Amino acid sequence: MNNYIATFYSQYGALSLRKELLSREIAAELISVPRQLSTSCGVCVTFKHDDWDCAKGAEDLEGVYLVIDDGRYEELLSC
Repeated sequence: MNNYIATFYSQYGALSLRKELLSREIAAELISVPRQLSTSCGVCVTFKHDDWDCAKGAEDLEGVYLVIDDGRYEELLSC
């Protein structure tokens, strides 16, 4: 499984995606956004899954990033 971060334009979007992922039994947490990714709302969702498409269509989604083991991020989607 890969580790992903989804960033949002609003905290509501982050809370909504976390709730949706948890309802689908996908582990998800709210964390502070790494500053190199965004300055929009300050909260993002980190989740582990085989594919990041479970975040597609989330309300106020700003972007989705793959977390690379050495602390870098690969942008997968920018809205």
